[in-house]
Formats: sequence, C-alpha cells, structure tokens
Amino acid sequence: MLTRNLNYRLWAGAGLLAALFLAGCKSDSGTGGSSSSTTGNTASGSIKIGLVAALTGDLKPWGQDSQSGAKLMVEEYNKANPDKKVQLLVEDSTSKPESGKSAAEKLISEGCVVVLGEVASGISAAMKEATTSKQVPQIAVGATRTDLTKDSDYIFRVCYTDALQGPVMAKFAYEKLGLRNVALVTDEKQPYSVGLSDSFRTAFTKFGGTIVDEQKYNTGQTSFSGLLTNVKAKNPDGVFCSGYFTEVGPIVKQAREAGIQKSVPFLGGDGWDSQEIVNTGGDAIIGSYFCNHYNNKDKSDAVQSFLQKWTAAYGGSLPGTTMGALGYDAAGVALDALKRAKSSSAKDLRDAIDATDNYHGVSGDITLKGRHGDPPKRAIVVQLTEDKQQTFVKAYTFEDVFPSTAATPPAASTPPAAKK
Repeated sequence: MLTRNLNYRLWAGAGLLAALFLAGCKSDSGTGGSSSSTTGNTASGSIKIGLVAALTGDLKPWGQDSQSGAKLMVEEYNKANPDKKVQLLVEDSTSKPESGKSAAEKLISEGCVVVLGEVASGISAAMKEATTSKQVPQIAVGATRTDLTKDSDYIFRVCYTDALQGPVMAKFAYEKLGLRNVALVTDEKQPYSVGLSDSFRTAFTKFGGTIVDEQKYNTGQTSFSGLLTNVKAKNPDGVFCSGYFTEVGPIVKQAREAGIQKSVPFLGGDGWDSQEIVNTGGDAIIGSYFCNHYNNKDKSDAVQSFLQKWTAAYGGSLPGTTMGALGYDAAGVALDALKRAKSSSAKDLRDAIDATDNYHGVSGDITLKGRHGDPPKRAIVVQLTEDKQQTFVKAYTFEDVFPSTAATPPAASTPPAAKK
C-alpha cells in the first residue's frame, strides 16, 4: 500500500492560511488508540514508521528493549536529518500473534510506510499477513524462524535464522565442549523450539554425535520432574534445551535438584536471552551456554558507541537483552533505506530495504541484497557466569558453519505456526 505523499511543498499553492489551519487541526500525538510516539516529533510533515513490540505479557523484556533501541535510532536520525523528520509509532503485541497482527494493521492504517517487529516469530508471521497484503515492508527484529521470509517480498529481518544457530550450537557442543551424547528438551507447543531442536539434531549427528533422548514439555508448564528423570536415566554428557527463558530457568534448576550434575552442561538458543533466566534458574543455570546475536561486553567501536548512546539516554543502564541492539539495527536499516529510496512510498522503501548491502549494524554487518530477506549474520556463543551476566565465549561466521555454501544455508524444517 502506498503511503500518502507527505511532501508539504504541495501546500504552497494552497496558501499560508490553509496550511496553518491544517497544522492546527492535527493531533499533537499523531497517534490513535494505544499507539505512542517515542520520538517527540509529531509534526504533520513527519514520515511515519511503526514498531510492534511486546510491551506486556511474557515476552515483555524483549519488547521493551526493542522499543528502546528503535527509539534511540529514530532520535539519532532526526537530529541528523532535520529536514526529513521521522515519527515512530508503537503498538503492543501483548506477546500474542493475533494482537501483533492487529497492531500491524493499525499502524498501516495510520500511514506507516514500514513496520518493524516482532521478536517472536509467531507474532512476526501473523504481522506478515497484514504487511504483505497491504504491500508495506516489515523488518523483523529478532524472529529467527527459518521459513519466515518465504512466499513474501515484503518481509525482512536483521537477525540470523534457526538454520544457523542450531548448527552453531551443535558445532560448539561437539568441537569445543567435546560432547558426544546429548539429550534434547523441547517445547512441543513452540515450533521455534521444535525447529531449533531439529536443526541441532541434524548438525550434531552429522558431526558424529548421538542424540540419546528427546523429552518434551508445554509452554507454561512449571513441573518438569518426570521428563528430567527420563533424561537422567539416559546419562547424557550434555542437554540442549531449545525453549524460551520462561521455562528454561526452572527446567535447569529442577534438573540439578533431580541429580543431573553441573558437569553436564545445558545449552540453548537465543530464546534464553533474558535476565529472567538467571532469576528463575538461580545458581543452577550458571555455567550454561547459549547462542546469541550480540553481547554488551563486546569491545568493538560499534558496540561501545552504541552503549554510550544507550546509557546516556536511559539513565546509565545497559540493554537487558540483545533485542535492544537488534531493535536499533532494525530501525537503522529502515532509515538507511529511507535515505536511498526514490520516494517515501512503501513500495520504494521496500525496494531500498531489499537493496541493503553491508549496512554496519551494532549486531554485525547486514546485507539483504539478493538474500530474500535473510542476512548472512554471524552468531556468538555466550556463557552465563558467576556474575550472572552473559560472557562472550566464541563467535561463528556464516562461512564457519557452512563453508561449502557461499550464500544460503540449508533450509530447516520448521512447522508453520512457529512462535519465534
């Protein structure tokens, strides 16, 4: 859907009085319902971009950080481009796919020429129905589901996919930790978890390892004694737990209580990325490893510059999750494309996003040109250490994992309703 033309040079012929009248009638907020402007710029001449984020519900830590990151980038852009102001409108997905879709529809109806979000793949997929049908580009912040970008030319992402992070953790487990017999613990209600377990299994067995068992649980479950008894009986030398932080913390804590020793490491994917996992997992989770996109302790100039801006804007605190950096990068890719687009229409902006080549993001370089929405990102392995922080362990480039595949990783089998 093409956005209305916001070039106010057209007003010149209408006369100064008409312009003043229209400006006076414009809402100060520039939003309706639960939308909120986070840029402080609500002038009628601003170009609107939208963000769908989980500001309430289980995924709130990710939503809050992605909003803060996007806001920071938009404010930075507006300071540098006073003649081409951008207004960020935000809607709450409430951590649910149906709410995410409604939020995207609302932002499009309000004239947003691009919609950022979400972190969860299930929510992103629901949003995709709205953005694709209206032909408005969407940039997912942290949605890693491998087939998310399939069958649409209007959805992109700034993160890696599960087709990368599963093999990354398999390679790390086999080569760096020396694990040979691993048990899987999978949330069967979250196809993100199912798909990630599948990609880990495929890669780990190709390396020569053995999956000795797979136990399944459901989102919202709180007691895991039965499945952990079964895992312990298989005597694994490692456990890959592919679910979300909401359940993983209690799982690992109960595993140690059930007698699975600390010498048996737990590993997982980016769904672990929240301080809440330490709160619920306690000392039991310390020493565990997972795959992530970014780390606050990275000493690179890009990360340190980003953290200086973040701490200055947000009272000295650091991003609580990786989604702060990915939200910043998602907005950055959209705004970089806006500079290059032939016009501020949704179609021209989509074309400019699709042509993104080596955008230097905080989470790494992002290339979308010729990639059908999926950038070949690097991935990092972090460890939860005694200070209850994520400590960088090792980085894997795309080529490290797929040396014989120059551009595209093998597709992973992911069910159609994946959440993340």
